[in-house]
Amino acid sequence: MNSAKVLVYAGSLIVLAGFAVSAHAKSPAPRALITGQIDDSRLVTLSGNTRPEASAENDRGIVSDSLPLDHLMLQLRRPAGREAALEKFMSEQTDPKSPNYHHWLSARRFAEDYGPAPADRDAIAGWLRSHGFAVNVTYAGGMAIDFSGTAGQVRAAFHTEIHNLSVDGESHFANLSDPQIPAALAPVVAGIVSLNDFRPHPMYRPRPKFTFDCGTGFCEYAVVPADLYTIYNFNPLFNAGYSGQGQTLVAVEDSDVYKTSDWDTFRSTFGLASAFPAGSLAQIHPAPTNGGSNCADPGVNGDDSEAILDGEWLSAAAPSAAVQLASCKNTKTNFGGFIALENIINGSGTLPAVVSISYGDSEPLLGESFNAYIASLYQQAAAEGISVFVASGDEGAASSDYNKKSATHGISVSGFASTPYNVAVGGTDFGDTFANTNFEYWSGSNDANYGSALSYVPEIPWNNSCASGLIAEYLDFSTSYGSAGLCNNLKGPLKSLKSVLLSVVAGSGGPSGCATGKPAKKGIVGGTCAGYSKPSWQSVYGNPNDGVRDIPDVSLFAANGVWSHYYVICYSDKRHGGASCDGTPDTWAGAGGTSFSSPIMAGIQAILNQRSADTFGNPNPLYYALAADEYGMSGDSACNSTLGNSASNSCVFYDVTEGDIDVNCKGKKTTQCYQPSGANGVLSNSNAAFDPAFLTTPGWDFATGIGSVNAYNLVTAGAMTVSKSPPKD
Repeated sequence: MNSAKVLVYAGSLIVLAGFAVSAHAKSPAPRALITGQIDDSRLVTLSGNTRPEASAENDRGIVSDSLPLDHLMLQLRRPAGREAALEKFMSEQTDPKSPNYHHWLSARRFAEDYGPAPADRDAIAGWLRSHGFAVNVTYAGGMAIDFSGTAGQVRAAFHTEIHNLSVDGESHFANLSDPQIPAALAPVVAGIVSLNDFRPHPMYRPRPKFTFDCGTGFCEYAVVPADLYTIYNFNPLFNAGYSGQGQTLVAVEDSDVYKTSDWDTFRSTFGLASAFPAGSLAQIHPAPTNGGSNCADPGVNGDDSEAILDGEWLSAAAPSAAVQLASCKNTKTNFGGFIALENIINGSGTLPAVVSISYGDSEPLLGESFNAYIASLYQQAAAEGISVFVASGDEGAASSDYNKKSATHGISVSGFASTPYNVAVGGTDFGDTFANTNFEYWSGSNDANYGSALSYVPEIPWNNSCASGLIAEYLDFSTSYGSAGLCNNLKGPLKSLKSVLLSVVAGSGGPSGCATGKPAKKGIVGGTCAGYSKPSWQSVYGNPNDGVRDIPDVSLFAANGVWSHYYVICYSDKRHGGASCDGTPDTWAGAGGTSFSSPIMAGIQAILNQRSADTFGNPNPLYYALAADEYGMSGDSACNSTLGNSASNSCVFYDVTEGDIDVNCKGKKTTQCYQPSGANGVLSNSNAAFDPAFLTTPGWDFATGIGSVNAYNLVTAGAMTVSKSPPKD
């Protein structure tokens, strides 16, 4: 309920509260599913709980039984009837015509109305203790239990061994087989998160040494907050008094920032501190509401680059908001960012309205249990009114091939971004260098806040790979593939480009393919894999009738410099790739990645929350409804991004229709690699023909989703949906 309604109807609060209860009556107590004796000799296997890297070729022997495995998460499942009831209620939460519209739940109510029976949770906790485990936290939302033990206790209780591994020259450990549990527990236990030390990666890409010449000579355009405001039309919002006042934005991390003074320098240099003095930064380490704390201060590590860019660009997008970097130290078996998020959504205090996550790993590498854990986290957050924004990834449609020179595992997407409960934010680049129109869109000098953008700039998908059709065309190649194509001719005068263009670096998108089930081959969608079902709200011109969740949902600029545009950050940790912030911003660290587009989109949502005096939970139903109105049955040519400064002033979304996110690949036919000749192919839906993964098309597409945004128009249109919704009185 927004504050304005509370003031107007202050004398009717009892009536309002009564309506809220009648609109969502308390569900009857769930029937306990663990009714028989828990017999450790009658076992069932928890499939999808083994990393594909845990193979015989990587095995280096069993770990010591005394190896501590701290803060494992046991992921629970709710009865099927309760799951269906929750999905129905959550659809009503985002339906402006429903009396349950924006009726958010507390963690306690979430558990009472939709969680497993308390008796079942108690039985599982008792069984864990009977095997010597410490039960640290039983979460208020009812869907996870934090417990600790040793490798020996895991072997005895779950009937799987933890082994040392050597994977691509790195040491890891993981269970070699799926764990087993007593059959009596199976109706309530979904899996263990996790029995390995593999970690997600940040979606952050430092600026490469190579940049294409722009215009008539070499030049570069470092994107600063003032440019963001011009290109995506923030300034009318700021002029009307909407810049995130009263909003709290959280980015989940596994590192502290190197220096909080970097954030101060960023804001003061770009004029944010003086123009928006209410903005603030805090580093928090959220503890659970019961049990001992599982959230240790992580200190500073190599992921501090991710933490500072999240903090700076959240503040750039919503400069008057309170930014919180919520971090916990990674345990031996879990990502610290998710421990922080788990503690936040199950906390007893005021919840943040917006969360941004800039980490990821592919669905088939994560496995079924970890995917279920992520979906459960975001589902609870959305039911509580929290909008979760997640970086779609920086590997094109080849999320299993992070940091590789060539894709070898076919098409896959990040399990951090592919759930139905979050906004997956993809990445674009600016198309002016390709079109040789730089000077039409950028001033030859900077303003007082170092801005130089003149208007909205045409966008293309962010893609650094030689498989990019636009890069091939720019370098005078008719194709990217084949013996005569660009990817097989990075030699001679083009040899200097090889290290940049022969790489799996592009904004990510694609269909969910392995949220459940188990791949037959490491990291490759196949076997019993299946994607998340397509949400009912993902209906818009261009989105395929493929039956599964598709990402991204929306995109913003995320490039790291190949086409001459990149983001500036004040990141002074030189040990991990930073640079001094003493000089002018063009000497600072430069980078790209969907790590930037996710927090910026989160900031736009915070301004929408402020403008409407409300929160939105999962805002995707709103975004897609607005996109469906704009694109209709054939797209909206007036909002085509290629029009640049000639695009209509009424566009909520700019439809990106030029370019692709295709990346180079190598491999056999099973890897979705079209390689007719030469050492390098391109990622393709077909092994026998060129069907690139993926092209832009009018309307929605796998490269950029529903496109990029006009912030003012999105906030204005979004706020109108709240004003038109039925009152809860």
